Amino acid sequence: MKRATLVRALLALAVIALSVYAAVTSSPRLGLDLRGGTQIVLETRDSPTTEADREATDRTLEVLRRRVDALGVAEPNITRSGDNRIIVELPGLQDPREAADVLGRTAQLTFHPVLGAAAEGEEAEEGERVLPDTSGQRLRLGPAELTGEGVEDAEAAIDQQTGGGWYVTVDLRGGGEAAWAELTGQAACAPPGDPRRRVAIVLDEEIISAPQVDPSVACERGITGGSTQITGNFSQEEAKELALLIDGGALPVPVEIIEQRTVGPTLGQEAIEASARAAVIGTALTALFIIAVYRLLGALAAVALACYGLISYAALVALGATLTLPGLAGFVLAIGMAVDANVLVFERAREEYAARRGKNLLRALTEGFRNALSAIADSNVTTLLAAGLLFFFASGPVRGFGVTLSIGVLASMVSALLITRVLTEFAVSRDALRRRPGLTGIAGVGRVREWINRREPDLMRRRRRWLAVSLAAVVLAGSGIVARGLDFGVEFTGGRLIEYSTASPVDPEQARSALADAGFPRAVVQTSGDGDLTVRTDELSNAEAAEVAETIEELGGETEKIRDELIGPSLGDELRRGALIALGIALAAQMLYLAIRFRWTFSVGAVLAMVHDVLILVGIFAWLGKPVDGVFLAALLTVIGYSVNDSVVVFDRVRELWTARRKEPFAGVANAAVLQTVPRTVNTGMGALFILAALALLGGDTLTDFAVALLIGIVVGTWSSVFTATPLAIELEARSSAPPPRPARSRSSAPGRSGTRDGRERGDSGAQV
Repeated sequence: MKRATLVRALLALAVIALSVYAAVTSSPRLGLDLRGGTQIVLETRDSPTTEADREATDRTLEVLRRRVDALGVAEPNITRSGDNRIIVELPGLQDPREAADVLGRTAQLTFHPVLGAAAEGEEAEEGERVLPDTSGQRLRLGPAELTGEGVEDAEAAIDQQTGGGWYVTVDLRGGGEAAWAELTGQAACAPPGDPRRRVAIVLDEEIISAPQVDPSVACERGITGGSTQITGNFSQEEAKELALLIDGGALPVPVEIIEQRTVGPTLGQEAIEASARAAVIGTALTALFIIAVYRLLGALAAVALACYGLISYAALVALGATLTLPGLAGFVLAIGMAVDANVLVFERAREEYAARRGKNLLRALTEGFRNALSAIADSNVTTLLAAGLLFFFASGPVRGFGVTLSIGVLASMVSALLITRVLTEFAVSRDALRRRPGLTGIAGVGRVREWINRREPDLMRRRRRWLAVSLAAVVLAGSGIVARGLDFGVEFTGGRLIEYSTASPVDPEQARSALADAGFPRAVVQTSGDGDLTVRTDELSNAEAAEVAETIEELGGETEKIRDELIGPSLGDELRRGALIALGIALAAQMLYLAIRFRWTFSVGAVLAMVHDVLILVGIFAWLGKPVDGVFLAALLTVIGYSVNDSVVVFDRVRELWTARRKEPFAGVANAAVLQTVPRTVNTGMGALFILAALALLGGDTLTDFAVALLIGIVVGTWSSVFTATPLAIELEARSSAPPPRPARSRSSAPGRSGTRDGRERGDSGAQV
């Protein structure tokens, strides 16, 4: 065994062993959309005295952590995002009202002397404030003499002896004990019944209690001992919430809820099961397909695909990444990337074997890996660009898609270029396969290439006709955007989307009418494929959302909320801008990358083909009336990556052939390159179609739209790489004065060959068709 082969084998074993260890010893961190619960995103705001910077947000996070701990939620997760956002995840919490009220209140607790009653219409003097007490009486309050900083503990209790109801016991600390004694001592100097004998306890600019100091308290002495009680005819819930807020402490700066998501545990479990079924069935069908096409080497590639799954999962749990529902789709989708890399290698190996006239199977396979490396690297880099943009510009579960897709792409390269190579090189080195090369799957050119060899079509002779067809498709699909408009999801418009499962079917028109009568005339009601009811409105408070749920329950009987998403208008504007920025940067970054790696003419052709694919996909979704939301954005950026992948593979072959055929017309060279890459395009597309068909049929409503978008994208992207990008490159090259690319200095030579280029690009055309 050669040293390089031995090193690769040991490295592959090490990667698999580490992956097994990580998979066995670690558990995946499931997002709330898979395990059920509530996610609340808060944004800190500037106060008159404090700027909402990173330091203030960190202090706010610690206060919120104490409040969340008091809620009693198991395994909560609280993290800062950026300089002024805090993400709170509460697994298992299905009713977000209590959590939102507790987390969103500033809880600025202050204790004030009462200066007397205020007449109706009387304005507060400088340094004072006028607020109504719990009975409605207006009181003049002096400056605060004690704040929540002096509070050590607060606890709700009930007076079981007198039946006086619920109250809150407050224990003071440090300077708070002395300040309380001084404040109550001043109040005790006023006669009983006088408003000045009261102490006002104010929470968030509202008097929550204004008790009179007991007559037993002496003037100027006050209440000592560091403990007092707050009364105010509290219910049990009110007393417990007040105690929780006081005990949690005051927030350094105000906060605003800008996003809120709630997912029922049933939906999460169904999503996991649906995605698992799609992954197993899609992977099995893909494995059977590549085995049928590439025989023994296809079977070994299927083993490498299983290793890909192990490596991806291990990397996911080792990095502590959160697995979300779109993330599962990215995990499954990256299988297609692994298949594409294997197909590229095997097709190049077939060409090498044919060029060597059936001699040296191992050498043909080695050259296949070497010559496919350039296209594999370029196509994966463009996909990683799209995944990175998703991570930086998307939010919520869609970011999880970017993470898992990135991990999957890297794992697919390890699977194809390391594990597949070790297995296949070991196999083709056996004497049994040398005597029977037909078993390997690379000894023949394949049925697709045989058909091309017989016909030898000149596709680029009608290149302007293909461009006209592409333009017509763009106009037809794009007219849907103008005629029907785009149905933007709540991520981009702001508002609230709630999905209900009802005991009996509910007619959307009936529900829409009932909600209008209940005070929600702008509610949009739709039904999903499995009969669930979706209500989308402008921004709703949690109390209003409860009214909507009661209205739906009156129509459909027992009702379960399985999804609830609230996006603030400011966040909706930000996400919409982020989506446009992501698309713009995706186009610019990939155009720059392709211009550096290839030629500007190839770059423009690939990017215009990408724009062609994007416009057609968006237009079809407009005609179908499907929502353009965060999941669609994930699909759109993935289509961009796929579109560029196909163009990169074609242009990589164009560059290779043109280097060897510098004196031939470019249109003929491009046509030959297209024909040589057709087998890869067909086989890769079929492998991806199995995966996406499984997602579309078995992946649930959310993943269905995602899979449909990708199915459209793959079909359109396959067309555009051949019939849009390549004809555009030919037309641009006809107007360019730049000379053809020069071959690199040959490292080795053989009879009838021009050597290799950087160990990857051959100086000849490869196998002749």
